[in-house]
Amino acid sequence: QGQLKESGGGSVESGGSLELSCVGSGYTRHSMGWYRQAPGKGREGIAAVDQFGKITYAPSVTGRFTLAVDGAKDSIYLRMNSLKPEDTGVYYCAADRITNGRYYNTPRFAFSGQGTQVTVSA
Repeated sequence: QGQLKESGGGSVESGGSLELSCVGSGYTRHSMGWYRQAPGKGREGIAAVDQFGKITYAPSVTGRFTLAVDGAKDSIYLRMNSLKPEDTGVYYCAADRITNGRYYNTPRFAFSGQGTQVTVSA
């Protein structure tokens, strides 16, 4: 497998939107997803897509965030709407060969990128 590269982070006011992208190489048969880490807190799984295309979300982002997958499934995207200050953190793209990857597995996925900062101001 190659690297996972995130992009699209930035600063936005509360209620705003951002879209994160993750470009990978060699992850077609993997579960992929996103997790985040807020300052002083542990890793929190956000969203994941498994090898069959099933997408799951953490309750904290359901209805606001949408994970999308490109045709080859080597790249995923996270559209984030109605952002809140508590969404602030470093967002990581992750991948693993497990079959049924779920959002809560993502912090323990075998591969992850370097992360991209998302800052939401009140």
